[in-house]
Amino acid sequence: MRYGYRSFASLLALVAIIAIAGCGGGDEASSGTPTASIDNSSKSETTPGDESAQPTEDPSHPMVKVETSLGTIVLKLNKEKAELTVDNFLAYVDSKHYDGTIFHQVYGSQGIVGGGFTEDMTEKAVTRPGVYNEAFNGLKNLRGTIAMARRSDDIHSATCQFFINVNNNPELDHEDRTLEGYGYCVFGEVVQGIEVVDKIGSCKVHDTEEFVQTPVEKVVIKSARQMK
Repeated sequence: MRYGYRSFASLLALVAIIAIAGCGGGDEASSGTPTASIDNSSKSETTPGDESAQPTEDPSHPMVKVETSLGTIVLKLNKEKAELTVDNFLAYVDSKHYDGTIFHQVYGSQGIVGGGFTEDMTEKAVTRPGVYNEAFNGLKNLRGTIAMARRSDDIHSATCQFFINVNNNPELDHEDRTLEGYGYCVFGEVVQGIEVVDKIGSCKVHDTEEFVQTPVEKVVIKSARQMK
């Protein structure tokens, strides 16, 4: 099922709330409009992406190389803090689900969203149920972190879509166990290629019938593979 954009009134002045299109395929956990609010916060004082991009021997921190049409991004995942989420993401990686998908929404100084649609805007089918939301794990939506997208009306509805924070986005962090305060689960960080994330974030965008803020020239995920 294809989901289009719909706007939401924000309780906080000048805070943008975006709609993230969901992965389809008829799964119950993917029905509705997945959303995440991404605030235009100031950039972190630290620079992500300075770590070595060599594969780690620590099984609690698997690494994934994401080859995009604008360059390579290397992710270091945190299984200690988000075991279910990391396992879910790696299942999609290992099935090559992300190959040929695009970053379908780009909010320049805020975040980039991908993982659910191909270049011709065909929605890729969900192969797994919604994953339990581990947003309470203490990890924050800081610049350079990767987190799961989900529906605003269902805490545990994340499937295949993810976003990378271009800025610090504290409005996405876990505050409490309510629907409004549960937050979005961070499960890793960029350890190489933050400049590629910024390049994607600076792409020219336009609004279409399907989405707002979609790149004029498609930004394609050529492949996503575990580094072993």
